[in-house]
Amino acid sequence: MKKFNKTIKITSSALLTLCMVFVMTACSNSNSQPEQSQTTEQTTVQPTTMSEEEINDQKLDKFISNMTLEEKVGQMFYVRCPDEDAVKQVSEYNIGGYILFGRDFDGKTKDEVINDIQSYQDEADIPLLIGVDEEGGTVVRVSSNPNLRETPFLSPKDTYSNGGWDAIEQDANDKADLLLSLGINVNMAPVCDMTSDEYGFMYDRSFSSDVDMEDRYVRTVVETSKAKKLGTVLKHFPGYGNNSDTHTGIAYDDREYSEFENTDFKPFYQGIESGADCILVSHNIVNCMDSEYPASLSQKVHNILRNDFKFDGVIMTDDLIMDAITEFTGDEAAAVTAAKCGNDLLCCSSVETQYPAVLEAVQNGEIPESQVDASVKRILKWKQNLGIFNIDTYQKKVRTTEPTDVVVSEE
Repeated sequence: MKKFNKTIKITSSALLTLCMVFVMTACSNSNSQPEQSQTTEQTTVQPTTMSEEEINDQKLDKFISNMTLEEKVGQMFYVRCPDEDAVKQVSEYNIGGYILFGRDFDGKTKDEVINDIQSYQDEADIPLLIGVDEEGGTVVRVSSNPNLRETPFLSPKDTYSNGGWDAIEQDANDKADLLLSLGINVNMAPVCDMTSDEYGFMYDRSFSSDVDMEDRYVRTVVETSKAKKLGTVLKHFPGYGNNSDTHTGIAYDDREYSEFENTDFKPFYQGIESGADCILVSHNIVNCMDSEYPASLSQKVHNILRNDFKFDGVIMTDDLIMDAITEFTGDEAAAVTAAKCGNDLLCCSSVETQYPAVLEAVQNGEIPESQVDASVKRILKWKQNLGIFNIDTYQKKVRTTEPTDVVVSEE
């Protein structure tokens, strides 16, 4: 019995000791725990997320960095399709696209047009913009050929008169279906110019002199075309007004800036908000903006688009072979001046003259290569939006040189 009591005492003492050790250990752990947790929080790196647009921008930047300078400059040229050697010219100058005119469709069947355009695309390393002026009315490059459409498209004015806004939307759908079926991915429309002068150069091509009507027209054409993945071009910034034809000489616009703000600018704002891909700049000299240079060659006019309109799409010149430009700068200097002032696409009929001039201007630092990179990025984004260029599946075409003739001497 005494032996049993002693055992109990010893056991109780041991238990007491163990309890004290446990309590001290628990206190120590509870005191150190916050410090460990705090250390963990300080060293944890929070994952960053990038938007799809940012990821795509990085891919495009890398893609452009691997392009040669010749390839980048070539992407800036939107060339009038020549009568001869059209396929050869595609790879020779690495052009960004072709613009087709009536002569490229005259008398041809639908299959012939499709095959012609496909031959250009087959030769291109980066898919081409293939554009055409299919405004309706007096400008119908495609539908004037009865093999391609039974009747030419009516002017926007006549289309609206016949059927109102439903007819305008249907007209835009029909144009998109026709052009896309041929392999054309850009319609050089809608015309945003407003004029009240029935004798003015732009009167037959303009939809309305009423701002609200013009806004709705532009919105309808842009949104309908965009839904079909047909490119649109707002023209002719900053607004033609009642000016004369710049195909035949220099036109001067003496209107006040406030008039542009209250009328001419508004359809372009509407087009941008509706998702237009590109804006074409006219050759008019607009004195209130720049009394020295035509709008297409004016840094000040381009600053209005980039800074005031916040437009980050593609800016395009009107054709640089027009008399309003060649009389002003001469042929060779036109493309260089146009690129320097901020145009992304250089619309021209003489690529064999103007391409080397622009390339040389970039090589000697007259045009910064970073500016060329920015233009090419906008052009490639446009091609992405049209669904003709996929940076994730792109593969550079491997070109083989023609085998040389081997002369075997006979003994």
